[in-house]
Amino acid sequence: MTTDISQDRVLIFDTTLRDGEQSPGATMSHAEKLEIAAMLDEMGVDIIEAGFPIASEGDFAAVKAIAEQSGNATICGLARANPKDIDRCWEAVRHAKSPRIHTFIGTSPQHRAIPNLDMDQMAERIHETVSHARNLCDNIQWSPMDATRTEWDYLKRVVGIAIKAGATTINIPDTVGYTAPVESADLIRRLIAEVEGAEDIIFATHCHNDLGMATANSLAAVAGGARQVECTINGLGERAGNTALEEIVMALKVRNDILPWSTRVDSTKIMNISRRVATVSGFPVQFNKAIVGKNAFAHESGIHQDGMLKSADTFEIMRPADVGLKETNLVLGKHSGRAALRSKLKELGFDLADNQLSDVFVRFKALADRKKEVYEDDLEALMRDQSQGPGNDHLQIRDLRVICGTEAPQSADLTMSVGGEDRQVTAEGDGPVDAVFKAVREVFPNEARLQLYQVSAVTEGTDAQATVTVRLEEDGRVVTGQSADTDTVVASARAYVTALNRLHLRRQTAGAGSDRKQISYKDVV
Repeated sequence: MTTDISQDRVLIFDTTLRDGEQSPGATMSHAEKLEIAAMLDEMGVDIIEAGFPIASEGDFAAVKAIAEQSGNATICGLARANPKDIDRCWEAVRHAKSPRIHTFIGTSPQHRAIPNLDMDQMAERIHETVSHARNLCDNIQWSPMDATRTEWDYLKRVVGIAIKAGATTINIPDTVGYTAPVESADLIRRLIAEVEGAEDIIFATHCHNDLGMATANSLAAVAGGARQVECTINGLGERAGNTALEEIVMALKVRNDILPWSTRVDSTKIMNISRRVATVSGFPVQFNKAIVGKNAFAHESGIHQDGMLKSADTFEIMRPADVGLKETNLVLGKHSGRAALRSKLKELGFDLADNQLSDVFVRFKALADRKKEVYEDDLEALMRDQSQGPGNDHLQIRDLRVICGTEAPQSADLTMSVGGEDRQVTAEGDGPVDAVFKAVREVFPNEARLQLYQVSAVTEGTDAQATVTVRLEEDGRVVTGQSADTDTVVASARAYVTALNRLHLRRQTAGAGSDRKQISYKDVV
C-alpha cells in the first residue's frame, strides 16, 4: 500500500488507552475507555490504539466497542507475534470504519533472550506473523520492540522483512527511553535511505520518557523522516511515561517556522481531554507540566506580571485559548442557579442530562455554602468526585467524626455501610488520617498496601478544596481513588473508600476474566 500522506503532515497515533493504561493504577472502566476514545476522535487524532485484545475479555470488549463506535480515526489493536494474538486482535477491530492490526516482537539482544529465539528464527517469525496479519487486514503496523538497542544490521534486516511481508507502517520504539535526539533522527533517516521498500510505507516513532527526552526524541524522528508520532494524553504511560500528545501538537504549532509539519488535531480540545484523562486514570497532572499544567499559564514573578500586563507575548509563546483555556475564570456562588451551573459546566466540557445536573447541583450548593466563591477548578474537582466509576455502592461513608489536636493519639468515629449494612467503629491513630484509615480497615478488613497518598489544593485560600489521591495494591492489582472536599480528612476517607470499592469490584470480576491478566513474551513462541 503506497502512503498518501503528504510530507508536511504528521499522523498522531494515540495510545492512552493501551500503553497509557499500563501505568500502575491507571486502569479505566469500559465506559471511560469509550468516552476517552470518542474525545480523541472528536479532537482529530488519526489513529487510536484502543487496547490489547488478547489481554483479557474486558480489553477485548472495550476494543471491539470502540471499533464499532469509531468515526474518523483508524482504530488499532495490539498483538504479539503469534497467530492467536493477531486473530483475536482482528476480531476486535474488524468492524471499525478503518481498522489496523499492530503486531510487535522484541528485537534487541535483551528481548530476543526472552522467547529464546536466535536471529534467524525471529526473522522467520516476523515474516510469518506479519504475512498472517496482512491476509486479514490491509493496514498493518509492525514494531521491533526496543529498536533503539537493537544491532543496526539486524534492525535493518527485520524492518526489510516486515515491509516485504506487507507492513504498511513501521514503528521504531524507544521502549526504555534510552536514545537521544541526534540518534533518533539518524536512525529513522538511515532506515528510510537503506531499507528496500521504505519509500512506500510510513515510519513511526514511539518514545518513552525515562531520561526526560521523549518529546525531543519524537520531534527529532520527525525531522529524520518519521510521519507518525505515538503519544499519550498528559504523557501517561508506564515508568516515566510516553511522549505527551499535547507537547507534540503544540510544538509543531508554535514552532512551525523550524518544524514545518502539521497535524489535524484541534488544539483547543487539549485541556478538556487532559483533565478528563487525569480524572479517569487517577493520575493528577503536575502543576509545572508543559501545556496542561496548572502553572503553565500562571505568572507570579513581579517582572513577569509587569511584562504580561504590557504585552502577553513577553512571557507567553502561546495563548491559553490555543489549548482550550478560557481567559477568564468566572466565579459562581451560593446564589447561582441551575442555568448558570449548567452553562459553566458545559463550557468546561461537561454536558449533563437533567437528572445528572440535579445531582451535581445539590453538591454544588453544599460546596457553595462552605466556600464564598466556587471557581472552575472547584467545579472540575466536584465533577471528578462525582464520576469515580463503577463499584462505588458497596462501601459508603454514612458519618465521620474525628477528634484531633496537639495531644496524641487522634481518634475517628466512623459509621460506614458495607453491602447495605451499617457498621460503626472508633479507632485511634497517629494523626487524623491514620485514625480514619484504621477505622475503615476495621469495618472492611483488607490487606491492600497503600502505595500513594497525595494531597493537593484545588484553589487558593483557607477554604480551598483539597484533592486527595490514594493508590492501593493487593495481589498485583493496583487501584486509585480520588476525592475532593474542603475538609482534607473527609476527602482522604472518601478517596480511600473509592479505591477499596474499585478493589472490591476487581476482586469480583477477576474470576470472570475482566481483569487484565499478565502477558508473557514466552507466549510468543
